[in-house]
Amino acid sequence: MAEERAAPAAAPRSRPSMPWRVLIVFAVAVGLFWFVFHGAPISRSYDRPTHAVRAMLTTALVVPVVLVAWRVTDRRPWAELGLPAPRVAGRHLLLGLVYWAAPAAVGFGLCLGLGWVEVTPRTSVAEIVGVTALLVVLVFLYEALPEELVFRGYLQRNLLAALPRWQAVAAQAVLFALFGFLLRVAVTPDRLLVFFAFALVLGVFRVATGDIAAGIGFHLAFQTVAQLFDSEGAVFEVSGQATLGVLALGGLPFTVGWLAMTQFRGERPDWNTPQGWRQV
Repeated sequence: MAEERAAPAAAPRSRPSMPWRVLIVFAVAVGLFWFVFHGAPISRSYDRPTHAVRAMLTTALVVPVVLVAWRVTDRRPWAELGLPAPRVAGRHLLLGLVYWAAPAAVGFGLCLGLGWVEVTPRTSVAEIVGVTALLVVLVFLYEALPEELVFRGYLQRNLLAALPRWQAVAAQAVLFALFGFLLRVAVTPDRLLVFFAFALVLGVFRVATGDIAAGIGFHLAFQTVAQLFDSEGAVFEVSGQATLGVLALGGLPFTVGWLAMTQFRGERPDWNTPQGWRQV
């Protein structure tokens, strides 16, 4: 009887090159955010229920798309996407919150103490507390989680496979500013600069800690407080809004966050790209 021949090994599935993976996921993410912002059959005027619907819809659409793209197309471990173990995630999330909140508190103190800014509550203390708690959840679902997963997770991880870390950080920041422009939420030079600078800081958080949890914490703190003081649903009336934005909300926390993360020596003590990330 003739010996049976071993079946040939199946050829590995081909996948798009890194630039195509980045462009495809970026384009799909922009399309999904655009749908939630402008295309979904949801009221165009602002109210809390509408905000809640948009937040839940954003996470429900964007997060699964990124996870499926990572597992089906990239076929890499979850940790490389920037999803840490729970104990690490909690510590890094708190780190990001503190790195925004501490310098922001100093900035608020300077603005109010020197009379550069006046803040007047629009409602009761109880309602302010309730709105703040609600915004923490909505900002997490609407902005912090999906945007960090797309830009500092999927896109920056792929860019790091082919570019030096600073170029990868800068590239995802350019994409984030373009994202804001395409969604018509950053169409002026000053708004584009804020998007770009914010993304640079968040990109450094990703490189320094090795995951997206600290960036989510920083993002969550900034957006929550910003929406309390400067949005359609703000609970404070502010005189000197530009000064507050530059010093307390953005300038000082962004600068301190950047400097602190460039000195961070946590899970990535030498800032080297992890072994295997060069596979594109």
